[in-house]
Amino acid sequence: MAKPGTTGIKRIIKAFGFAWLGYIAAFKHEAAFRQELLAVIVMTPLAIILAPGWLEMAMLIGSLFLVVIVELLNSAIEAVVDRVGDDYHHLAGRAKDMGAAAVLTSILSACAVWGIILIPEFIHYLKG
Repeated sequence: MAKPGTTGIKRIIKAFGFAWLGYIAAFKHEAAFRQELLAVIVMTPLAIILAPGWLEMAMLIGSLFLVVIVELLNSAIEAVVDRVGDDYHHLAGRAKDMGAAAVLTSILSACAVWGIILIPEFIHYLKG
């Protein structure tokens, strides 16, 4: 964590460093993050190739990154809950379940975006 009073470019550089450490921790400790990152790596070129326009491409790629963002937040929630203790508590379980629900919702949303954009393109292609 940055020292109190750090401002300007020094604060931005430190914040970037902490964010980078977050990416490393997520990659090292979270299988779901690695899987979703692989999906982004594979599907981003597909979005670039298949999107009918710039806006649609941005929506396709943005929906993928939203899944990764939600996964990072879910992983952070899980880490805090696990840090507090190993004892079962219904609120801890609820927090983890809600985080998982958020990830699932973001994945379903990404699927809907991809379907809404690409299915009409596919139908148009089939009709020739």
